[in-house]
Amino acid sequence: MDPLLILDLEKFQPRIMVAWPTVFGLTGYFAAVFETEDFLHNLKAAYPKTSIPDPDNPRTTTMMSDMVKIASTGQGSWSAIITTVIASIAVLASPTSGASSDSACNATTINSNTYWQPTAGTTWQIELLYKLNDTSVDVQVYDIDLFDTDADQISSLQAAGRKVICYFSAGSWENWRPDADQFNSADLGGDLDGWAGEKWLNISSDSVRKIMTARLNMASQKGCDGVDPDNVDGYSNKENALDLTQEQSIGYVNFLAKEAHSRNMAIGLKNAGDIIESVLDNMQWSVNEQCVQYGECDKYTPFTDANKPVFHIEYPKGEDVNNDKDVTDAQKKKACVFEGSEKFSTVIKNMDLDNWVQFC
Repeated sequence: MDPLLILDLEKFQPRIMVAWPTVFGLTGYFAAVFETEDFLHNLKAAYPKTSIPDPDNPRTTTMMSDMVKIASTGQGSWSAIITTVIASIAVLASPTSGASSDSACNATTINSNTYWQPTAGTTWQIELLYKLNDTSVDVQVYDIDLFDTDADQISSLQAAGRKVICYFSAGSWENWRPDADQFNSADLGGDLDGWAGEKWLNISSDSVRKIMTARLNMASQKGCDGVDPDNVDGYSNKENALDLTQEQSIGYVNFLAKEAHSRNMAIGLKNAGDIIESVLDNMQWSVNEQCVQYGECDKYTPFTDANKPVFHIEYPKGEDVNNDKDVTDAQKKKACVFEGSEKFSTVIKNMDLDNWVQFC
């Protein structure tokens, strides 16, 4: 379907209105109003609800920036600029633009309208303590810190055939993060027990959700295949001091899923076993810590029953020991052998989540 161009001649504000073909019986609709200096910003703001390419894609950004520069300097006619913009959007939106037919197997591309869905038993490594410095572990998935990992590292992992999950805390304020000063003090709750510099967040706050949406934009821009939002189970921690409820967590997790999926990124549920049935359909995996230690691994079998991974971590060494020594055979057996364990993706880690890992 050709784009429909509308010009408001009186105010001389060019407007693009693009109607997209019917997909799965539904017609998508996109409208962006742009002026010279605001065009790129407005396009990005409007984008998440559309099926056009990610505006944070370098090709999209470069093209749009060039158009804005031309417009702002007065070079070229508006009709030529608009025509070029529309044509460029159409090219970038094409299913054949930059994506191969086997892109589901190619970690460097994500099909528009399609987010990654791993299967139960997918192998993984998680490293959050510092900037990733060891990619030698032979696994299918790396779970790494969103802020500490740059786009080049993610691209390098993907080029090697790995998928990349980007971790961030969605339910806690961390005083060392670069966006920490954007949170309102009224949205901060009690301290996270055992985690210095962290406070629980009011996950129903529009302000908090806006900040998390910006983090999802960052993840999309860096090329993450999926996201691992942590601390969405504040309802189970009495020290949250915000009277958080399961219903709030359900709403919040489903909100994050919708936002992640609109950016063609997968998402998983971190712990929060009590709300699995209410969010399972929107989750691509579970990340669980210590279900063996707490005797609750059975809670997470709905994921494996749906052929979705349970990325499972046990910390047999305890909180105070972080070294490169393998655990004992008895500790390994306890962490790795339980009912349904053959379908779990279990790793044994140090509590500080450094590079060290032991597999079952």
